[in-house]
Amino acid sequence: MAYVDPISIARRAVASLLLVMFAGAAAADPPLVTAVTLTQAPSGQWRFDVTVTHPDSGWDHYADGWRIEDASGNQLGLRTLAHPHVDEQPFTRSLAGVAIPDDIAQVYARARCNIDGWSDAVFQVTLK
Repeated sequence: MAYVDPISIARRAVASLLLVMFAGAAAADPPLVTAVTLTQAPSGQWRFDVTVTHPDSGWDHYADGWRIEDASGNQLGLRTLAHPHVDEQPFTRSLAGVAIPDDIAQVYARARCNIDGWSDAVFQVTLK
């Protein structure tokens, strides 16, 4: 009969448990848009100031963008976020020059993270 090292088995069990816990924690908190302020320029284009919250942990896991969509999910504007915001939560970033067709009265803001992709949650914004 082969010798089974109980410490080795315990280490493997703890490592497996930690992997499951951290994988669940990472997926449990998607990036969320929590506020949007908008301004229409004389040209008719829009500026969006979007507030995002996400448990950024550094370059390995952070909110890396947000976008403005129409009701069908078509992208109207995209703001890429170039770095993590570990010590700045929530944070607000702007995007100007977004053209929105005149027949659209509502748009949606959606955030993305570099691990989990686009959040299922959207923030509804009424234009008019």
